[in-house]
Amino acid sequence: MCGICGKVYYDQERPVERAGLERMCVALRHRGPDHHGVYAKDGVGIGSTRLSIIDVDGGHMPLCNEDGTIWIVYNGEIYNFPRLRAQLQQLGHRFATESDTETIVHLYEEIGDDFVQQLSGMFALAIWDERRRRLVLARDHLGIKPLYYAQLADRMLFGSEIKALLADGLERQIDPIALHDYLSLNYVPGPRTMFADLRKLPAGHILTFEADTCQAQIKQFWDVPRPVGSPLDLRRGASLEEALIVLLRQIVREQMISDVPLGAFLSGGLDSSLVVALMSEVASQPVRTFSLGFREESYSELPYARMVARQFATDHHELVLDPCAHDVVAALVEHFDEPFADSSAVAVYAISQYAAEHVKVILSGDGGDEVFGGYYTYQADQLAALYRRLPKAIGAGLLPSLVNMMPVSHSKVSLDFKLKRFMNGGSLPPLPAHFAWKAFFSEEMKARLYQAHSGNGNGNGHAAHISARPSVDLLQAHYDAYLCNDLLNRLLYVDMKVQLVDDMLTKVDRMSMAHSLEVRVPLLDVRLVEFMARLPSSMKVRGMTLKYLMKRAAAQLLPKEILRRPKAGFSVPIPIWLSTDLRDMVGDCLSARAIADQGLFDPRAVTAMLEAHWSGSHDNSRNIWNLFMFSLWHERFMKTPAEALERAVGL
Repeated sequence: MCGICGKVYYDQERPVERAGLERMCVALRHRGPDHHGVYAKDGVGIGSTRLSIIDVDGGHMPLCNEDGTIWIVYNGEIYNFPRLRAQLQQLGHRFATESDTETIVHLYEEIGDDFVQQLSGMFALAIWDERRRRLVLARDHLGIKPLYYAQLADRMLFGSEIKALLADGLERQIDPIALHDYLSLNYVPGPRTMFADLRKLPAGHILTFEADTCQAQIKQFWDVPRPVGSPLDLRRGASLEEALIVLLRQIVREQMISDVPLGAFLSGGLDSSLVVALMSEVASQPVRTFSLGFREESYSELPYARMVARQFATDHHELVLDPCAHDVVAALVEHFDEPFADSSAVAVYAISQYAAEHVKVILSGDGGDEVFGGYYTYQADQLAALYRRLPKAIGAGLLPSLVNMMPVSHSKVSLDFKLKRFMNGGSLPPLPAHFAWKAFFSEEMKARLYQAHSGNGNGNGHAAHISARPSVDLLQAHYDAYLCNDLLNRLLYVDMKVQLVDDMLTKVDRMSMAHSLEVRVPLLDVRLVEFMARLPSSMKVRGMTLKYLMKRAAAQLLPKEILRRPKAGFSVPIPIWLSTDLRDMVGDCLSARAIADQGLFDPRAVTAMLEAHWSGSHDNSRNIWNLFMFSLWHERFMKTPAEALERAVGL
């Protein structure tokens, strides 16, 4: 795993400053502490920091082809590189290393931009083609690895994280649409970032930049297929469950390749437990597993994780999180570079830090909810379809009973809360309803939050906010692009394109790479995603049963208690922290004066939200956490940019 960065000046006579390129690399050193290198020539510079996993002694980057005309920096793992390497050698390509990186160079040399079609794995990469004077950026099919770029007045910039581009002097101005969407979603959905001049390369896309004409073009090279029925021509007598397990075994075996110590995250949920079960079949020694719990027992999943660890005789490690909350939130702000309020990042940060003391590579169960249908919102989607068909009088009477059919993830979620959430979307069309159940700030709440006059903190006025398109429109574009008659599959597609990429995978990447830990996600292998996408949604959610096919397939491997337990996820005791450890800090960050200084929100609206929460009249913890994380980010990255830059690059 690595960090990559670089820039291309439009004026090829303007040399890239080596010190500036080194500064970009320094900002990414946590992603690759083992080695770093740069290449600079004729107005072009690319750099890399490397976490050595395969071909530890070789494979240093930037790396080139035989005659030094094609250079690459790359972040990720290509699991099918041995087969690709053998094919390229038969075609006459000569290799100097054993790394998967060099395979990509020769593959591009052989077939051009179509090389991305051949890669199986996770990747974000940059190729500089010296002869054609073109830069190629590519991001893997599902967006497992991040890649940012900025096409500025005099140069093209790119990097694995925002802090690398800030180290080159990227201007800091808030994108009002990004802020608008963040308030609803708790994260900034791509392709925007919170910085107006900076973009995320979408998953499954390739960007080509022609240096001589300064023209950039972005093309999609992969998308989730539409449901067609059975994804495989199964042998007579075979079942979907058998085919799924066979495929999963193959994927896990491939992803266990490593020249350094390897382990697995184990929450005790279905996804991570199945990954551990399959790893145990392949491993020649006990799998190292890592689990996280909390002091607050209602948030802890350790008993389930222990059950799985015992069954598969793993080398099990547990961490009970009792953090200094101030230090935790500071770390989140430092590593995400833009506001990020998914509170489960706290847990991922802690367990990654703990695991990194023992291994350099982890397999996780991330992606299972989007691929197999695991979120409670899918149950709400099913219930809402029934609710919309009922006469209003009957529907109103049955509504509490319908909502009560949805199990809760932990004891802190009440029926009253579920009822209110369901009512927010139950009578809406399918996509707006699906969005309403996920939203943190509604459009009405955001309108009350915004000031009526121009901002005074950064030049962004609020006319832009108030006239911003509803955040659901972002999801609507993906919904409309995935034409099929299966509603739930369309909603799964939307979640895969937005929430998976910019929330779940962003969280895992930043929190693990903060500790130089590589996390692999076998449940997001392209073959598996395509296998499940082609199935009707009834194989994912049947009635109120989530992950229907996955549970049937896993029944032969896992204890019944794991198959039947309610979904939990990495629930973090944020409401408790806000009322105890973090109360004074929150009060300072969201004080009327602090909010007025930002010039973005109405201090009266924020104060009213806090007072209602502290008085106990309303639980506003979710919204307060959202604004709290934004305010910490604003203080860190916008209020004092010069000091922020120094902290970001470790000066």
